[in-house]
Amino acid sequence: MKYPSIAQAEWIERINRFTAYVKLNDKIEKIHVKNTGRCRELLVPGARVWLTHSDKKERATAYDLVTVEKNGRLVNVDSQAPNQVVGEWLLQKKLFPDLVSVRPETCYGNSRFDFYLETEEQKIFLEVKGVTSEENGVVSFPDAPSERAVKHMRELIQARREGFRACVIFVIQMKGAAYFRPAREIQPAFAEALTEAATAGVEVYAYDCNVAEDKIEIDAEVPVRLENGDQILTEISAPLLMWYDANKRILPWRDQPDAYRIWVSEIMLQQTRVEAVKPYFERFMKALPNVEVLAGAEEEMLLKLWEGLGYYNRVRNLQKAAVQIMSQFDGKIPSSYADLLTLCGIGSYTAGAIASIGFGEAVPAVDGNVMRVVARLCKDERLISDAQVKRQVEQEVGQIIPGDRPGDFNQAMMELGACVCIPNGAPLCDKCPLAGLCLAHGDGTELDYPRKAHAKGRKIEKKTVLLIRDAEYTVIRKRPEKGLLAGMYEFPWLDGFRTAEEVIAYLERNGVKTIRIVPLEDVKHIFTHKEWHMKGYVVQTDELEQRNPGTEIKDWIYIRPEETKDQYPMPSAFGAYMKRLQMKLDKPKHT
Repeated sequence: MKYPSIAQAEWIERINRFTAYVKLNDKIEKIHVKNTGRCRELLVPGARVWLTHSDKKERATAYDLVTVEKNGRLVNVDSQAPNQVVGEWLLQKKLFPDLVSVRPETCYGNSRFDFYLETEEQKIFLEVKGVTSEENGVVSFPDAPSERAVKHMRELIQARREGFRACVIFVIQMKGAAYFRPAREIQPAFAEALTEAATAGVEVYAYDCNVAEDKIEIDAEVPVRLENGDQILTEISAPLLMWYDANKRILPWRDQPDAYRIWVSEIMLQQTRVEAVKPYFERFMKALPNVEVLAGAEEEMLLKLWEGLGYYNRVRNLQKAAVQIMSQFDGKIPSSYADLLTLCGIGSYTAGAIASIGFGEAVPAVDGNVMRVVARLCKDERLISDAQVKRQVEQEVGQIIPGDRPGDFNQAMMELGACVCIPNGAPLCDKCPLAGLCLAHGDGTELDYPRKAHAKGRKIEKKTVLLIRDAEYTVIRKRPEKGLLAGMYEFPWLDGFRTAEEVIAYLERNGVKTIRIVPLEDVKHIFTHKEWHMKGYVVQTDELEQRNPGTEIKDWIYIRPEETKDQYPMPSAFGAYMKRLQMKLDKPKHT
């Protein structure tokens, strides 16, 4: 379709649905706007526009708006253009090669469809919808509620039920669309009607157009996305892997991707940031380079190597699994996903990571990062905290893993979630290779996903921590073998917040004489389900006798302060106080 005459102008403002002002040849000109949609992102002050002379001489406006420039791309906004270009295109037999008849504007029931077609064997009703709304490569219809469009979908369903072939074509009046979707946020009723129509057998097509200042013509078919997430995952592999190849981080466990290093790194990375893990990983590999050495390591050595990473059952289970590998698998890490799941401390995610990255098995590795990416891509309303949902996502991702690069695919999904589709703050959608496919990004609802259940409040425990020391020794004690921070060492503490006087009285009851007591800063440490709020004191005594003078302190252990660095694993909860072991006590702090 070609316009007989074209004039370039500058957009000023829209007066109402049908009229607007532009600057044409240095004069303000009132023009006609055929497109009654909102077109808000297109019709902005200063935009370059193109006009054609109106063929209706009785009208007060001499020009019709035809084309708008948006970010260097031309968008045709002539609401009559889609029908005309489709008519030309149909006559070229591009959609129906055996077409024998084309009749425009044909009544059916209570509707008037844009085309009635006949092929050698079929009778077809076809409706045309023009699309001018676009954001980040995603085009949508409508850009304003249209009851007429909903009615057309209902009539197409009825025509299909009565034996006609029924089609709707969305003519995208621009180039460069990644996919088409119904604008659910603008008119949910139309999105539902279109989805219902497709289910009933109505054929839904979308085609983009080559657009110039003075012409428009249909070009290429564009993917259609009707349901939230429908088929989107099947299209992510190629762009995701291309992005990963160009952007993957250099990490120590990727340099030598053998199964042992993958396993240890994945256990460390659970609930811990990558940058925090790097030094721990290098130290662990140097001390425990293989399964056999890990299986035979002393527990206190393990805990010391893990000190600061938290969740200490992870390293205990790591060693238990190493013992299993030595006894049940002849010292070799099993290569299959199913066998990996039999090892202590290895769930579906870790088994999937080891099997896919280390051994090339096409199985998923779905962690929180992957759940978040999938939820945003598909606008998934399911709660990610639900274990059943995680299993469902594993099945969905498992169906799309490329057999030739399963490990890279899983790492790419995790990398995307960690570095681009981030959990805290706005995701970096401008850097995302899947932005054009992402439904949440398509309507700006990224931060609404993933859906989470309301978190329960953490239990708060108040403690008064005591750094008791003389000239040579300080006091620690060992925590119980079961429960939180099992088997670790800690400074003695009292329940609740205690005053200096209360601490002195407690120590005197147990035979410890206080010379000086210095308050320390308050410290808070957060665990998964509880918080420790801690008040601290450094207590200087005359001499710590290595005996148990009182029943309340029978579990005290007397060590030199520097021994906490190498011999006694201390939880990071006490990290702020460990730094104060060497502080000078030069002022009495009690009266």
